[in-house]
Amino acid sequence: MSPDQKIEIAVKLDELGVDVIEAGFPVVSLGEAEAIKKITKLGLKADICGLARTVKSDIDRAIDCDLKYVHTFIATSDIHLQYKLKMTRDQVLDKAIFAVEYAKKHGLKVEFSAEDATRSDRQFLNQVFKSVAEAGADRIDIPDTVGYSTPKYISELVADVINVTKLPISVHCHDDFGLAVANSIAGFEAGASCAHVTINGLGERAGNASLEEVVMALQCLYNYQHNINPSILYDVSRFVSNTMGIIVQPNKAIIGENAFGHESGIHTHGIINNPLTYEPISPELVGRKRWLQAGKHAGAHGIKAILEEFAIDITEDQLKQIVNKQKAIADSGQPITTSDLLSIASEVIKNKKFDEKFKLNEFHIVTGIHIIPTAVVKLNIHGKDFIASETGVGPVDAALKAIQIIANEIASIKIREYKLDSITGGSAASAEVSVKVEDKEGNIISSRKSGKDIVVTSVQAVIDAINTSMLKKLIQSGK
Repeated sequence: MSPDQKIEIAVKLDELGVDVIEAGFPVVSLGEAEAIKKITKLGLKADICGLARTVKSDIDRAIDCDLKYVHTFIATSDIHLQYKLKMTRDQVLDKAIFAVEYAKKHGLKVEFSAEDATRSDRQFLNQVFKSVAEAGADRIDIPDTVGYSTPKYISELVADVINVTKLPISVHCHDDFGLAVANSIAGFEAGASCAHVTINGLGERAGNASLEEVVMALQCLYNYQHNINPSILYDVSRFVSNTMGIIVQPNKAIIGENAFGHESGIHTHGIINNPLTYEPISPELVGRKRWLQAGKHAGAHGIKAILEEFAIDITEDQLKQIVNKQKAIADSGQPITTSDLLSIASEVIKNKKFDEKFKLNEFHIVTGIHIIPTAVVKLNIHGKDFIASETGVGPVDAALKAIQIIANEIASIKIREYKLDSITGGSAASAEVSVKVEDKEGNIISSRKSGKDIVVTSVQAVIDAINTSMLKKLIQSGK
């Protein structure tokens, strides 16, 4: 991330209510140090922490960034000592004590981590933790650096370290075996008071413990208190995803696009009668909205509920025709988007309610080597023309950003997901574009188009999704 992006994310994290923001690793680059220094000057409610090895120059750089809180670390496992650090246990112990004493001498709050703690010799690990506690450390962190621990082991370790140090304990869990959240919660149950987490579970390799999963599990399953505002979890997740360019997997718990989406006829029937049948929490609790999906598993209840959102009144015979038609398409391996379903319904009931309100008049793209891709888009909305221009990393990005400007301004609609697939081979291959857009109420609309020109097909898919979303808004407003 650039310094400006780090600052934007820090502000979002503070709004979310996190207790401590580890703003970065000051020594790694001038840009990193610049961002950290600016974050410390923002006056955020959260404590701002910087990462540092047990090296004088690292701690000095943290001090130069005006940090009052440093997280210093050194590895303690034999495999790290032999192959990475090439140091003895005594040398590691000396460096750990030096770092804590040096940081405390300069008035810093100190959190000490024994990297790869869960693969370290327990006797040596306790010796290191006891020594840094005596040297003045304020908090001890137990990192499961390669996600190697189990909940049972992390519980034993936390209880042991609390007994040895009498200090507040943090756990820092990685997700290599998919246990980061479970291990973090086990740490809390054993007496830890802090977990190192990341938005969307981002981190090295398989990532770290996911903030949103840890928070909601603590709140809903364990009745633990925290300072996080869950109603903006989804917004912050999307902001981080968009800023960093890392897509959240659709089936990700809490904040994945499908976390509150339902296709199965059995599920949608239950959800329509009582959401608790197939939802452990209300989607609104985390800033989400429930949505129903057409597809081969969808039944009449679900399809009817989707169509009712668009004020489509149909007979039982028409409903049966629509369900069968969309299942036939789904059986061919194609996903059924919202706009697909509406097209099928329009065909069956012979209704022109779905005429475009958001029309593309023209667009122009400039791109090439040493040229910043630029798009100019002209749209007509309810008879009025709107023009927007935007640059992007490529022609599609530029075109969709230009459309996004108008759509967000006029209809408060944002493009949430874009997917491109090649459906034939060769240089003249046809492409299939799938998109999802979301309005300010959290309604998600999907659309799919195919064609040989990727830019044109992408634009058409987005326009189609926006039209469907606008139709829904008009219906909901009673117009």
